[in-house]
Amino acid sequence: MIDVRTSPDRYRHWRLELEPPIAWLAMDVDEAGGAPGYELKLNSYDLGVDVELADAVQRLRFEHPDVRAVVLTSAKEKVFCAGANIRMLAAATHHHKVNFCKFTNETRNAIEDASAHSGQTWIAAVNGAASGGGYELALACDRILLVDDGSSAVAFPELPLLAVLPGTGGLTRVVDKRHVRRDLADVFATKAEGVYGAQAERWGLVDEVVPRSRFDEVVRTRALEAAEASDRQDDARGIEWRTLQRDLDTDTITYPHVDAQLDGSLSAAFVTISGPVDGGPAEVAGVAAAGVDWWPLAVARALDDLVLHLRFNEPEIGTIVWKSAGELGAVVAADEVLRALAEHDWLAREVVLLWKRLLKRIDVTSRSLIALVEPGSCFAGILAELVLGADRSYMLDGELEGDPRPAPELVLTASSFGPLPMPNGITRLESRCWGRDDALAKIRERTGQRIDGREAEELGLVTFARDDIDWDDEVRIALEERAGFSPDALTAMEANHRFVGPETLESKIFARLSAWQNWIFQRPNATGPDGALQRYGTGTRPIYDPVRV
Repeated sequence: MIDVRTSPDRYRHWRLELEPPIAWLAMDVDEAGGAPGYELKLNSYDLGVDVELADAVQRLRFEHPDVRAVVLTSAKEKVFCAGANIRMLAAATHHHKVNFCKFTNETRNAIEDASAHSGQTWIAAVNGAASGGGYELALACDRILLVDDGSSAVAFPELPLLAVLPGTGGLTRVVDKRHVRRDLADVFATKAEGVYGAQAERWGLVDEVVPRSRFDEVVRTRALEAAEASDRQDDARGIEWRTLQRDLDTDTITYPHVDAQLDGSLSAAFVTISGPVDGGPAEVAGVAAAGVDWWPLAVARALDDLVLHLRFNEPEIGTIVWKSAGELGAVVAADEVLRALAEHDWLAREVVLLWKRLLKRIDVTSRSLIALVEPGSCFAGILAELVLGADRSYMLDGELEGDPRPAPELVLTASSFGPLPMPNGITRLESRCWGRDDALAKIRERTGQRIDGREAEELGLVTFARDDIDWDDEVRIALEERAGFSPDALTAMEANHRFVGPETLESKIFARLSAWQNWIFQRPNATGPDGALQRYGTGTRPIYDPVRV
């Protein structure tokens, strides 16, 4: 089983040194630290390496608010990172390869998000060769410094050597983020040995080329400059990022505030989020004292871990069913506190940003998303985003016979109108109302008010509102129908429907590159017995089918 929970005392592949306002994160991959069948030579990586990196990114944001710049470098001589391990990719199942690439890119996105929104700028100190995913790691940083020693280069060798593409957004970041001219990008992506020194700087592949004799000095200077420009609070104290509590049983996954029941007959996970007892602490001191137990943070951590667990360990669970239980007013109160504190408190801001990343992770997860709004539900504020982002949603219209709980209601807050955008840069409400500004305006008028099932359907907030006579049958038929469809076709259909409207760097990476990588990883030219991944390192050239598809 793959477990994405870890901590610095368990790291095998990274060295984290704190020197506020700078943190130094050095890649030092243990060659024997991968799965049986391959060695992680030249700082190449597999999922285990990236799980540790993701943990470090998260910890730096929550445990170390005094860190304003992070220097990402290598602890090995003359090598920065050789990218994803080829033997691992050649041996991995298609399911694992695609989920590995997706998780890796989400980690890169978290680095970019820290630089853009948390005042924690990431700088890549490329002190050796950076190839494939190694250069992609540098691309995630806000600034790239390359050592000028005559041998260190940046390279994308995937197409010429492996018949695949850079799997974590490299092609898109080169042209869209670094604004490398497309013809030069073409040369770069087909030049296996890469580009060196001054030419890499001229083309825009790196920001600065520095002689080895001055490299450490210049890196420190750039980090201090970035730290000086940060808006992070001087006197902030971090919270302890304790290991997330999780209990696993055969068909049950339980966290604080989150419970998942797996139903193999429906290929579904029924996920229930429990609301807070009350609005929780309303002051900065109370939130800091609660730490990881603060309800909005605890729920976000649990859902993030659960989604990754389902991706990696439950591939036959094709549908996630969102449910909730609790007092609607308590969720509204907690949501209001979170938004109010986020305007001036670093921790609340980080929790909002974590919810943004979590919801994006859900958006790009290859599972059908269905929300059930029933008596006792508390879909309000940040939790309402799960309903708005679902592929289909059902809300009970009225009460259930024999159930003493009142009819369910929804409450939208300002959280649904800006701070939690999808990968395409617009809100889930804007996505639902794309091209229908009048519908969006009507919804906005109801902000902060309780909305029953019939009105929610009329406003377009849910797919169907059904009374107690039809409720059970409608939900059952929908879930049985989903379980009977082709999972491949569902994944493609859902990805097309979810991301309407504009494109961003992020949506291009997930919608285009992930789809291409998914397809290319199944082509014989890459993965067949005579394909490039299988013949890499054998001294025998791959045999390609020349037909353009």
